[in-house]
Amino acid sequence: MSERVPILRIGDVLLASIHLDLSDESVLLLQDDLSQRIVETGARGVIIDISALEIVDSFVGRMLATIAAMAGILDARTIVVGMRPAVAITLTELGLSLGGVRTALNVDKALALLGTSDVTRTTAPDTDEDATAASGQE
Repeated sequence: MSERVPILRIGDVLLASIHLDLSDESVLLLQDDLSQRIVETGARGVIIDISALEIVDSFVGRMLATIAAMAGILDARTIVVGMRPAVAITLTELGLSLGGVRTALNVDKALALLGTSDVTRTTAPDTDEDATAASGQE
């Protein structure tokens, strides 16, 4: 039995944070779940967080490119975040370019690339004064 990757909605962006080693079946389920959620929500961006993964094999790498292509057809951009240096080296050595997949260092940078940086501002104050104002303290 394969585990499903939870998909969260942040405004008009879907966030799939992968915290388990993906079997081939799990990757295919993620692809199906993301395409369904894009259609249901009208999401215009998909962020796939792979920061917990120590290994991305060639199948998973190809599926990330496939998911990005599928999302693009559904009018959503895909950004993969949290790639470890060892994973990037491995993908390069395997000759996988992840065509069509944009990358960012973290979710904040991905949201900024998708033009939704206002979402992060409302949840994370930039200064101590903003934090004080948000908490209602003086």
